[in-house]
Amino acid sequence: MAVGSKDLAPAELDTFEDERLLDELRRAREELFNLRFQAATGQLDNHGRLRAIKRDIARIYTVIRERELGIRATPLPVEKPAKKASKKSEKATEPEATEESA
Repeated sequence: MAVGSKDLAPAELDTFEDERLLDELRRAREELFNLRFQAATGQLDNHGRLRAIKRDIARIYTVIRERELGIRATPLPVEKPAKKASKKSEKATEPEATEESA
């Protein structure tokens, strides 16, 4: 995903886990540093990109802070479906459960 584009909307940021948000924040801050360096040396072609990156960083910080305060819900981690146990293993576990309860 490109930082500073319409892909980094607040609705999409809600689906990111905390680790991914921090990774996007790191990338955006790194890109901002590079853009500032280019601006200082006179090599920057698109000055609007600075503004877009700053706004993306602010969006990410907002989502992180709202999660800390409990305003936004943190997305649940996606769990892989468990494999179904065979009938033999189900029968083997049932007697053990009844022995413990008796």
